[in-house]
Amino acid sequence: MKIVFCAPDKDPQPWLDSFAAHFAAYAAANSASSHSAAELWSWCPGESPDAAQVPRSCQAEYAIVWAPTAEFFASQTNLKAIFAIGAGVDGAMRLPNLPDGVPIVRLNDAGMGVQMAEYVCHALIRHTREFDRYETQAKKVIWNVRKPIDRAAWPVGIMGLGSIGARVAKSVAAFDYPTYGWSRSEKQIDGITTFAGADSLGLFLQSVRVLVCVLPLTPDTENILNFKTLSQLKPGGYLINVARGKHLVESDLLKLIDSGAMAGATLDVFQTEPLPANHVLWQHPKITITPHCSAITLREQSVAQIVDKIHALQAGQRVDGVVNLGSGY
Repeated sequence: MKIVFCAPDKDPQPWLDSFAAHFAAYAAANSASSHSAAELWSWCPGESPDAAQVPRSCQAEYAIVWAPTAEFFASQTNLKAIFAIGAGVDGAMRLPNLPDGVPIVRLNDAGMGVQMAEYVCHALIRHTREFDRYETQAKKVIWNVRKPIDRAAWPVGIMGLGSIGARVAKSVAAFDYPTYGWSRSEKQIDGITTFAGADSLGLFLQSVRVLVCVLPLTPDTENILNFKTLSQLKPGGYLINVARGKHLVESDLLKLIDSGAMAGATLDVFQTEPLPANHVLWQHPKITITPHCSAITLREQSVAQIVDKIHALQAGQRVDGVVNLGSGY
């Protein structure tokens, strides 16, 4: 098996070492396997299929990528599958040289679901329990207990009910917040009131006060968090965006917060990343900012999952996480 790794903003060596170790462990545990040994290398810009180096001169059968470039895919014409070391595949999907007919396989959670649920619950509880105000009081040496909340007054809506969104919804519901979910297709989750399809989006939004975005980024979901949709939240609406920055029209959010229609937001993702130092969002008192850290790829769990899927494909088996190219996720 010939496998190329392409992640321009990452140090490839720890990933290559981890993949080599997992492939070796698999081979040792399956000594009778007919699978060939894995050849791994990191792609560098400017390298072409007929370069003199070996094994870079060999066309890869499998690509493992994060933020790949169009040049990378132009140099790879023999791929059997592409694996993304993250939950989102929107970056690769937009590239012009994406090979036709080659399946793109995303991770199934790989430790990101619990991180995302943890982040969302922290942001939700910090806002509803007014822990941000306690922080301000403490700096001013003020001892003042806030009133307890009525959770029925804080219905939470989760946009996106894939494996990660479902984990987030269940975690929110465990704290007894009324929990709603919206997705493109129908989903049934115990304890969650679910809505499906564009026709039900308005009713979903009108049912919630805190909106959490965990949607994949597709042409249909880009800019979905805009003045029209956010205006439909219950009074004092609050946004938590842990999906992609391009879901949100940032200027619309600012208008709604400054007008008093919304109470604020916690944002982990932005239209431009890193968020420019002079951006107005940094200084807004009702917006909490984190640097795209709500769920960080866990290397060992991700590598183990990808190695298992490569061997499954080699054996002619189906694997989970294959992206529907029509829907974009």
